[in-house]
Amino acid sequence: MTDFIKTQNTFSHGEVSPEFYSHDNIQGLSRLENADVLSGGGLSRRSGLRHIDGLVGPARLIPFSASDGTDYLIVLTDFHMYVYLGDNRYQDLITPWGYDDLSHLQYAQRFGTMIFVHRDFCPQTLRIQDGKFYLSDFTFLRNDSDLSVNIPFVKFDDAADITITVTANSSGNNYATFTTNQDFWTPENVNGRLFLLNRQWSVVEYIDPTQVVAHTNGSYSLPTGPISDWREAAFGTRRGWPCSITFHQDRLVFGGSRDWPAGIWLSAVGRHTDFNPGTGLDDEAIFISLLSAQRQQICTVVSSDNLQILTNVGEWAISSKPLTPSVVDIKQHTTVGSYTKRYLPPQKIEGATVFISGNGHDIRELSLDELGENYNANDLCALSKHLLVSPIDIAYNATQHRLYIVRQDGKMAVLNQNAALGISAWGTYQTSGEFLSVAVCDNKTYVVVRRDDEISLEYFDASLYSDCGKYGYAFCACGLPLRISGHNTTRLRLRKITARVFDTKSISLNGQRISLPDEIYSSENTAGYSGDVSINLLGTTCEYTTPIWTIHGAENYPATILSITIHGCYSV
Repeated sequence: MTDFIKTQNTFSHGEVSPEFYSHDNIQGLSRLENADVLSGGGLSRRSGLRHIDGLVGPARLIPFSASDGTDYLIVLTDFHMYVYLGDNRYQDLITPWGYDDLSHLQYAQRFGTMIFVHRDFCPQTLRIQDGKFYLSDFTFLRNDSDLSVNIPFVKFDDAADITITVTANSSGNNYATFTTNQDFWTPENVNGRLFLLNRQWSVVEYIDPTQVVAHTNGSYSLPTGPISDWREAAFGTRRGWPCSITFHQDRLVFGGSRDWPAGIWLSAVGRHTDFNPGTGLDDEAIFISLLSAQRQQICTVVSSDNLQILTNVGEWAISSKPLTPSVVDIKQHTTVGSYTKRYLPPQKIEGATVFISGNGHDIRELSLDELGENYNANDLCALSKHLLVSPIDIAYNATQHRLYIVRQDGKMAVLNQNAALGISAWGTYQTSGEFLSVAVCDNKTYVVVRRDDEISLEYFDASLYSDCGKYGYAFCACGLPLRISGHNTTRLRLRKITARVFDTKSISLNGQRISLPDEIYSSENTAGYSGDVSINLLGTTCEYTTPIWTIHGAENYPATILSITIHGCYSV
């Protein structure tokens, strides 16, 4: 057998899937739990959680930044919105959304206004004025001349063969009865808008599936025959509401709706409630419908260097600068597809757009190539797909270079990402209970946690080493099966394992608690021990398919591991 000494001084790939254990170029771990990979490649025990407030039920977290720079945290629960400032509950509001609706709720913010959209609800506008929040229905710009509304109108597929016969109605000169050539109307058409006879109409009464009564502002002339050239408002109770939203080039962008999933509506420049395309002037509203061989359902829209459109089957971009009705340069770049079971907001990481793929097991980085012409969708979890299972929420802390993904099982998959330093390391967080939601606000990472029958709002605090002062948590890091000189070992004897630690007070190495100098536990000395700690294994035989070393810690102390060195002998 041949003697060896092998040192691993970076863990930059984090926890990797077993199929990569035999790769020589992997600087990873077989397990990484409740610990982070640092920028220098070492490992550090995760921060503890600080309790803020108890919640009445499961919640979703959304950050809100006011125009004056004040950061608020929005906590959405069943028909309620709780606004937090720092650690204090600031204001309560009533909302139209039940908890089950929150998984598909999308939002976009510009200055002190945030707009929420959901396919089944009228968009809601959240504003802060004089230190107080107000939530109200989003309203399209109304024209003073005829009280018409600048809402977009489209011809839906199921209305292609429908004709309308217009007759006078006894309610007055501004009213008419609309009779269709086949069953078409439903009670949901009431309060909806139509466009025909070169004017807008509002449906005021449902009579039966072929007849409704409509009202218009001003007089009109009865047509001589049935009308086939008519359109419906793109949004409303009957046809659904916008599904996704962003702001791009000073336009408000709606992406997809319940009954027109491939539509993109862009407001007039600087007039975010005006969706009237007018005569096609450069600053007027724009309507685009994605056309391809596959059915496109828009999942979300993202404003980046271009307007990115993420659908269920691919990723599109509009690169026009400026974007005008006459210049719309749009094309599909990749064919990954986005997650449709719930809304997981794409995150901006180092200039790229990071999103969850349609299968829920990939996280992709949408970025332009070196020429700035085409997008690539690189897989960020190619080495660690076993960790990305059934995602339910996502957030990125840019200060810490850390991406958090809450999973259905109550754990979090965590990516420590720093491309400049070659760090792309996945691991998992768990606590006593279940993580339900995550958001980053004012550089803090907030979570909603369920423990037993209680649900609470908490955040990660680097000064704590327990969760909420009463729940301990263990961290664990396991090495990979040993490979020497590009070969798998078949016989292996270990003599000694040395860990180089920094500011560490308590760890166990391969099940043996490390004895650290006694003075680090004194009340006067709050710093941990820094240096080398070792365990002698006295010729211990190790299976070549199992991890060579395990570092573990459960006490409420900091722990940082910079490198691991193994001494022993082997044969191949």
